[in-house]
Amino acid sequence: MPVVDSESFSQMSDRSEADGGPDIAEDETGQGNPFKSTSIYITGMGPGSGKTVVVLGVMELLARNGRKLGFFRPMVEEGAITDHLIALVTSRYAITAPCETMFGVTRASARDLISRNKEDELRSQILEKYRNLAQECEFVVCAGTDYNTMPTPLEFDFNVEIARNLGSPLMPIVAGQGRTVGEIVDTVHALSESLESKKCDVLSVIVNRVSPEDVAAARLQVDVPPGISPVFILPENPLLDKPTVSEIMKALEGEMLHGDPQRLDREVAYYKVAAMELPNFLEHLEEGSLVITPGDRADIMIGTLAADAATSYPGVSAIILTGGLKPAPQVQRLLEGLKRSPVPILYVGADTFATATTVTQVQAAITPENHRKIAGALGVFESNIDLNRLESRIAVMRSSRVTPLMFQHNLMGRARTKRRCIVLPEGTEERILRAAEIIRLRDVVDITLLGDPGEVAEKIAALGLPLADVKIIDPATSELREDFGKAYFEIRKHKGISLQMALDAMTDVSYFGTMMVHRGIADGMVSGAVHTTQHTIRPALEFVRTRPGCSIVSSVLFMCLPDRVLVYGDCAINPDPNAEQLAHIAISSADTAQSFGIEPRVAMLSYSTGESGKGADVDKVKEATRLVKQLRPDLKLEGPIQYDAAIDPDVAKVKLPGSEVAGHATVFIFPDLNAGNNAYKAVQRAANAVAIGPVLQGLNKPVNDLSRGCTVPDIVNTIAITAIQSQMDGG
Repeated sequence: MPVVDSESFSQMSDRSEADGGPDIAEDETGQGNPFKSTSIYITGMGPGSGKTVVVLGVMELLARNGRKLGFFRPMVEEGAITDHLIALVTSRYAITAPCETMFGVTRASARDLISRNKEDELRSQILEKYRNLAQECEFVVCAGTDYNTMPTPLEFDFNVEIARNLGSPLMPIVAGQGRTVGEIVDTVHALSESLESKKCDVLSVIVNRVSPEDVAAARLQVDVPPGISPVFILPENPLLDKPTVSEIMKALEGEMLHGDPQRLDREVAYYKVAAMELPNFLEHLEEGSLVITPGDRADIMIGTLAADAATSYPGVSAIILTGGLKPAPQVQRLLEGLKRSPVPILYVGADTFATATTVTQVQAAITPENHRKIAGALGVFESNIDLNRLESRIAVMRSSRVTPLMFQHNLMGRARTKRRCIVLPEGTEERILRAAEIIRLRDVVDITLLGDPGEVAEKIAALGLPLADVKIIDPATSELREDFGKAYFEIRKHKGISLQMALDAMTDVSYFGTMMVHRGIADGMVSGAVHTTQHTIRPALEFVRTRPGCSIVSSVLFMCLPDRVLVYGDCAINPDPNAEQLAHIAISSADTAQSFGIEPRVAMLSYSTGESGKGADVDKVKEATRLVKQLRPDLKLEGPIQYDAAIDPDVAKVKLPGSEVAGHATVFIFPDLNAGNNAYKAVQRAANAVAIGPVLQGLNKPVNDLSRGCTVPDIVNTIAITAIQSQMDGG
C-alpha cells in the first residue's frame, strides 16, 4: 500500500513552493520523443560570413538524396517574399511550402518583443512556426539571422539558443576575410570552447572567405577537440564578393536605356566617376569598371563604349547616366545603331554624388537568376568540403538535447492531440481563472470549474475574462452529489463512514472533483493553489487508488535547467521509502520521463558510488537498484551513485568509468524526501532552474497538486501535463 494513505497522511510534509517558469507555447507534436531533429542550423558568427554559400552547398547535398526539404529562417527583415535567402532556396530547390511558413518573426516584431522584455515569447513564436513547418518535411535547413537586430555577440548567442531550442545541430561560419592564419586558429579555438560551454551540438565548423594563399596553412594549423570537428576551410572567391550591374540598378531604381540584358549579371569590380575630359578619363579605366557620369556627358558615354569595344582598353561593366538627364535624340539614335555594343546604359534621377554614394553601399548577393554566382558558390563549397564525411555526419547526428523551451512548448501540442476534460476545484481563485483563460484561448482541453456559480461568475466578470460559457458546478447543489455520496459510502463504509458523512464529504470541492475523475465525468483534476497537498491528494488515495502493479504513489519534478530537462523523484510525497518502494518510484519515474520525451537514464542516488560506501542507507539503495534491474532489465540504470558522478562526465570517468548512465543521467532518484526536497530547491535557486510539478505517478487516474505559491504558467503547465497523463492512461 502507499506510504502515504488517508490514515498516515500527517507524516507527509506539505510540498515546497516552486517558482513558475515562462509561459508555454503551442505545438502539435505527437507522442514519443518529439525532440530528435532532422535539421541543421547554419549561422555566421557575425555579418559578412558568406552564409549563402554554405546554405546553397548544404541544400545541394541534401537535395540529391530526394528528401522533401524545408527551409526556415528565425528572423527576416519584412517578410518571406523580400528575404533573399528564402527567394533563392525556394526558386532553386522547388520548395512548395507557403512562404509565410518559412520564417519565425520579422525584425520589427523581434525588436518590439525584446524591448518589452518578452524574449521567451519571441523564442516560443519562432519554435512554434518551425515545428509547424518541420511536420511537413523530411529535413529542414535553418539559416540564422543577418546581424541587424542586436549587437553581434548577443545576436550570435541568440542564434545558438534558437538552434538548441529547435533541436538542430549547429553549423557555425567563421569569417576568414582579413584575418591571418593565426587569428583564424584563435577564433576557431575560442568558438569551440564557447559552444562546448553552451552545450550546443555542432555538426561542423566552416571557415569561409579565407585568402586563397592561406588556405593550406589554415587547414594544417586548425586543430579543435573531437566533439567540434570537422573544420572545413573555404577560400574567398572574388566573383561572389562583387555586386552585379543588376543589383546596382535595383538599388538605384534605375532604368535600362541600352545594352544586352544578359550583361546585367556581370560583376562590378571598380566604380569610376567620370568628371574629367575623355582623354584623361580613359587612363583610369580598369577591367569591370562601372562608369558614373551625368546624362549630358555624351563624350564620356560614347568614349566608354568605344573603349569597351577596343582591344587596347579594358572592358567595362556598365554606364550610369545621372541627374535625370537622358542622352539627346541624336545620341540616342547613335546608340540604337550600335547594335554590337552590349554594355548596359542605365539612367537614374539622382545626381552624381548621391548615385556614387548609393553604389558603394550595395552589398553583393547571390540571386536566383544569377546562375554564374550560384555555380561559383557551389564550386567553392563542393571542391573544399569532404562531402562524404559531411553527409555521414548529417545522417547519424541528431540532437537529443531537450531544452526547457522545447519541453514546455511540447506540452500544449501533446495535450491537444486527444481532447480531455480537466476539473479545477478552486473556481474562485484568480490564478486558476487566468490559467483557464489561457487554456481556453488555445483550445487545448475542456475546463470545469467548481464553486458557487454566482461567486465564480462575479470573479470572472471582475477580471474581464472571456469565460462566460465555461462549465461551473456547485458541489453543494449539484444533482451529482447524491450519486457521488453513495459511491463514496460504498468505498469507505468499512472505515466507519456513514452515508450522511459521505454526502457531506461530497460538498468539499476536492472530494467532489476527485469523484468526477473517478467516475469518468472528468479526465483529471488539478488543485492546490489555495489548498494544502493533504487536502488535494487525500481523496485520490482513498478511492482513486494506485494502478495495478504499482505499490506506491510518488511524484516527480521536471527540472528545467538552461540546457536540459532532468527528472527528480521523489521530492514531495514519500518521507522514507523502503527498498521495494524506492524501486517502484524509480520505475514510475523512468516511465514518466519516457512519456514526456526524455530518454530515461536512471541514477539511484546515495552518498557513495558503487562499492565505495557501507551502511544501512547505502544498502537500501543497492537493494532498490537490484530490484529495478530484476523488474525492468530494459532500463539504463546505475546505483548507488553520487550526484556529481551521475551528472558530470569528468567525475564519472574517475568514479565509474565505462558506465552508460554515469555522467549522463536524466532521471535522479533520491533515497528519501529530505534529500530530494533539499536537492531540488538547491538546484532550482543555484542554477536558476524552473521546477515543474510535482507530477503524481502511480494513481489509476491523474490528480495533480499545485504549490500555493504557483504562478499562472505553473497552472497551465500542470493542466497540460494532467491531460497528457490521461491520454496515456487511455481514460
